[in-house]
Amino acid sequence: QVQLVESGGGLVQAGESLRLSCVGSGRTFRNYSMGWFRQAPGKEREFVAAINWSGGNTNYADAAKGRFTISRDNAKNTVYLQMNSLKPEDTAVYSCAASTSPWGRSPSNYIYWGQGTQVTVSS
Repeated sequence: QVQLVESGGGLVQAGESLRLSCVGSGRTFRNYSMGWFRQAPGKEREFVAAINWSGGNTNYADAAKGRFTISRDNAKNTVYLQMNSLKPEDTAVYSCAASTSPWGRSPSNYIYWGQGTQVTVSS
């Protein structure tokens, strides 16, 4: 079992930045590809970004390209999501997830999930 805990969410104004963190338990964090997803009220869960086990490959949703950056530090069992130029439409609960399969855009590819952290962007 892998436990994931997100942090770093909060309330910001449009144009500002946040960095989300996701810390994994245990010593096998480096074995997993990691992804970030978000879900706004009344909406389906949406893929945001993913990163492979080594950090050498990344994948971004169109809405995240050019503004968000996913990275990881396996020595710290942590994956990050740097979010710049935030927009009100970025408001959602952001969750990190882990997969033993290569990164993908479908939530079904991920087997472990954190509880999520709220990001609210005001206009």
